Formats: sequence, C-alpha cells, structure tokens
Amino acid sequence: MFFFGEASLAHETACTLRDTGDLSGALKEFRRSARTRKAKTFTRTHAVTIGYLGAVHLRRGEIDQACSTWSTALDAMDGIHSARARQIVVDMRAALSAFRRSGVPATVELDARACAYLNTGSP
Repeated sequence: MFFFGEASLAHETACTLRDTGDLSGALKEFRRSARTRKAKTFTRTHAVTIGYLGAVHLRRGEIDQACSTWSTALDAMDGIHSARARQIVVDMRAALSAFRRSGVPATVELDARACAYLNTGSP
C-alpha cells in the first residue's frame, strides 16, 4: 500500500467529484494530486491525472486552461506507452473537435501534438 498516499487519494476523490458533477471540487483535488504525486516515480499516473484535470477545465468552459493543461499532460506522456495515456489523448481530441473546426489556435496546435502522440507514442 506504499503507493496509495495523498496523491492517490486526491486522484480518486477528484474522479468521484467529477463524476457527481462537482467540477470545482474535482479541479481542487486533481490539482492536489498532481502537486503531491512523485511524478518521476509514477509518471503515467501523473500524466493521466493532468489529462483528467484538462477535461475538467473544458467542462467548466475554460478552453484556454484546458489546452494549457492538456499540453502539460502531453509533455508528461513523453515516452509513456499505455492504454490509459492513449485514452486520455483520444478523449482530448474528441472533446476538442468542435473547437478545432472553429479554428481556435490553441486547439489546432494541441491536436497536432495529440496526433503525433497517437501515431508514434511521443508528443
């Protein structure tokens, strides 16, 4: 159980809050998880947490913050090859599809990085 510390509890709490519609609470807990996790040791989980954080920003209507957060998630995914990380990127692309079609610059750049990750496993 050494791995289930503050960061893991915050991550699971954030997922529950997100799923019950408490986006403010989810944002707070995902941030706490990202801040307290040993990112070098638990890189994949850290990247997934940041990806979830980006999704919460988007659900709150914070497109620029979502793109910035997802960009950070893609940075963290460098060298990560996992189904969970790939799913974050697939979900990100789906969530941003309407914004990409509208030509929002941040989404176009982020989409290019997401495509590169899905094609090569590296953002």
